[in-house]
Amino acid sequence: MEQFTKLLEEKGISLSPHQLKQFHTYYELLVEWNKKMNLTAITEKDDVYLKHFYDSITPGFYYPFSEHQSLCDVGSGAGFPSIPLKIVYPEIKVTIVDSLKKRLTFLQEVIDKLALKQVTLYHDRAELFAKKPDIRESFDIVSARAVAHLSVLSEYCLPLVKVGGQFIALKGAQAKDELKNSEHALTVLGGKISKLESLVLPEENSLRHIIFIEKNKQTPKKYPRKPGTPSKSPL
Repeated sequence: MEQFTKLLEEKGISLSPHQLKQFHTYYELLVEWNKKMNLTAITEKDDVYLKHFYDSITPGFYYPFSEHQSLCDVGSGAGFPSIPLKIVYPEIKVTIVDSLKKRLTFLQEVIDKLALKQVTLYHDRAELFAKKPDIRESFDIVSARAVAHLSVLSEYCLPLVKVGGQFIALKGAQAKDELKNSEHALTVLGGKISKLESLVLPEENSLRHIIFIEKNKQTPKKYPRKPGTPSKSPL
C-alpha cells in the first residue's frame, strides 16, 4: 500500500484515506469472488495493486480527467480500468458494458461496498450496445484494456465516442505494431491518433502503451457490424 501510494504521488496523484480504504475493499472482494469465478489470474496483493490498480490509473498521468465527464468501459472484466479510475476521479460518470452476467454481478457488489455513485452496468455485446440510439456517440471517453486487437477494438469502441471525444486503449508491448495495422479501421470509423504514451510498469519493468484516439467525425451507421463479425473479419 505504501509503495502504491508513493508511486502515484510521484505522478501527482494523492489518495485520501477513504480512497485507500476503497482500494483495500476492492482487493478483498476481487480475491474472495475469484475463488468462485474466474476474474483474474493475478491474486497476490502486491501484484494486484501494481498490475491491475496502478496500471488502470496510468491514463490519468497523461489525460486530464475532469468533473462531469462520461466514461464508458468496454469489456471491463473485473472492472479495469474503470473502477480504479472512478476511485481516483470520483466526479466522472462511469458506464460499464460486459457480455458476461456473472462479472457484472461481481461489479455490482464492488459498487455497493465501495459506495460508488454514478456507475451504470450494462449486460450486452459491444456491437449491439453501440447501436442503441441513446447510447451511440454519447460518451466523452471510451476505455478498453486487454480486450482485443486495436483494429477490432476500434469497431467496438469508436461508435460510442462522441465527436471530439477520446478513445483510450491500454495496451502492452505490441501496441505500435497494432497501430500500424489499424490505420484503415481508424480512418473508416472516424478516429485519429492524437498521441501514444509509453511507460514501464514499476518493479516488473514490463512495457505498457496508452493509445489516445480522437473521434474527429461520425462513425458510419453500419458500424459496428453484427456480433462476432469484427473479430472474425477485422477492418
